Amino acid sequence: MNNARNANDIEAGQCETGIMAKPSNNKIESPEQGEQITRAQRMKTILLSVGKTDDPLFSQIMEEYRKRVNYYIPFEMQIIPDIKNTKNLSEKEQKKQEGEKLLKWLQPSDYVILLDDKGRQYSSAEFAGYIEKKTFSAIKRLIFVVGGPYGFSDGVRERANEVVSLSRMTFTHQMVRLIFTEQLYRAMTILQNEPYHHE
Repeated sequence: MNNARNANDIEAGQCETGIMAKPSNNKIESPEQGEQITRAQRMKTILLSVGKTDDPLFSQIMEEYRKRVNYYIPFEMQIIPDIKNTKNLSEKEQKKQEGEKLLKWLQPSDYVILLDDKGRQYSSAEFAGYIEKKTFSAIKRLIFVVGGPYGFSDGVRERANEVVSLSRMTFTHQMVRLIFTEQLYRAMTILQNEPYHHE
C-alpha cells in the first residue's frame, strides 16, 4: 500500500473524499490493447462478500472505486446477508451456513477466487498482470470472495479455483473489501499505463 498517490498527485476535479471522480483518458494505444479491453468487457468481475459494510465512509469510498473500475470493465459488488442468531452457533456451524449461502449464489461456470491470508500474494503490478491473463481466458464471471469473520467453510474452499492474499497482515473484512476495490482500480490503470500507480 506504499504506492498510493500523495496530495500533489491528485488531479483537479476530485471528489471531497480525495478520490478522482473519473480516471484519466482511457486511450487505446494498439489493436492488441483494444482487443484486451473488448475481452475484459465481456468478462464480469464480481466482489462477493458475507455481510454488509457497516461503516458509511467505507461504503462511500468503495462505491467511488466501483464506479471507477466500471470505466474499464464490468464490475459489481454483491452481498450475502449475515447469518442471524450467530450467538447460538459454533464457529464451525456459522462458517457452514455462510458457505451454503455462498455456494447457492455461485453459478457452475463461475471462476472463484477466495481472498484469504493463506493465499498467494502479488505486488500491484503482478496483480494487474494476473487480471490481464484472466481477460484472455474463457471466463464469463470472475468472482472474488470475502468470507465471514471466521473465514471459509470446507465446501467453499473445495469450490474455489484459487486463493489470493492481499497481505500477510490481518484486516477487518470491511477493510479487505476496500483494499481489494482500490487494488482492482490500480490494476486497470497499470494496464492502461495511466499515472496513478508509482513504483
